[in-house]
Amino acid sequence: MNHAIARWLLGAALSFASLTAQAAEDDDIRHLRLQDGRRLEILISPQFKPAVRDELLEWVDYIAAAVRQVYGHWPMRRWQISISPTSASSIDPIPWAQVRREDTVRVEFFTAASANAEELRRNWTGYHELAHLLIPYQGWGDSWFSEGLASYYQNILQARAGLITEQEMWQQLYQGFQRGLAETAFDGQPLHRVSDRLRADGGFMRVYWSGAWYFLAADTRLRLQSEGQLSLDTALQQLNQCCAEDRLSVAQLVALLDELNGVALFRSLYDEVAVSTSVPPFAAIFASLGIDVVDGQVRLQETGPGARLRKAIATAPGASL
Repeated sequence: MNHAIARWLLGAALSFASLTAQAAEDDDIRHLRLQDGRRLEILISPQFKPAVRDELLEWVDYIAAAVRQVYGHWPMRRWQISISPTSASSIDPIPWAQVRREDTVRVEFFTAASANAEELRRNWTGYHELAHLLIPYQGWGDSWFSEGLASYYQNILQARAGLITEQEMWQQLYQGFQRGLAETAFDGQPLHRVSDRLRADGGFMRVYWSGAWYFLAADTRLRLQSEGQLSLDTALQQLNQCCAEDRLSVAQLVALLDELNGVALFRSLYDEVAVSTSVPPFAAIFASLGIDVVDGQVRLQETGPGARLRKAIATAPGASL
């Protein structure tokens, strides 16, 4: 199922303006979480039944803990998560979500009125939306970069939280790249153009998974070249320490990532991917990490030079392998 397209179609069908207003109503039930000197405010619509509100809180605590593993703390010093019900017909327990980068960054979720913590935990959307907070993105321009980051980390966060196995994580990444390659309508057009016209013309799979390829390539090169001393986690953490409260363009982000980490990688890779005319090939990256694909199924090598680095991607920073 093409979830990204389904979400955009549903968003067009719903009265999104009224949903957004509903999410910010003064009578929302507020819960406060404090951790490491950081503040998360959880706003839950009173339209949910009390038992469902308990389930929603359990789910939020779970996904907030998952994103906390990347830096050892939440990406933002002060942020909000709001949850409102939607009566729209959907098999997806979270048919709509978005990040609103205002004075206080808010992640807005619209969930099924009877959603429970377990089905919400197993839905990729929570991890995807919270992964957006890993960079101080200005919120527009080069959406392939932001969506690619979220698409890459949504799988990693699930594996690190113990929700899926490492095998399942790489299988999901493989299937994502395949979906991107299968969307051939925009082949021959540079990624930056498809990305800029995403809402008007479509091309979600091409945009999201070309972006995910960028971050897989960056993560792999950092780990291989530094023999595991550097990674995408550590690179983004440098950016978070520097500029978490800023609102930066992608051009500024990649320049800072190179400067702060003493590498010449992120800008040159950005220039390469932005003009790519299809999802870049990933077979060589998989091979360098000890990943084989046989009849569409991912197989992981247990030994070899890339196997330990591959396992580290699915493991929270600082955890023993």
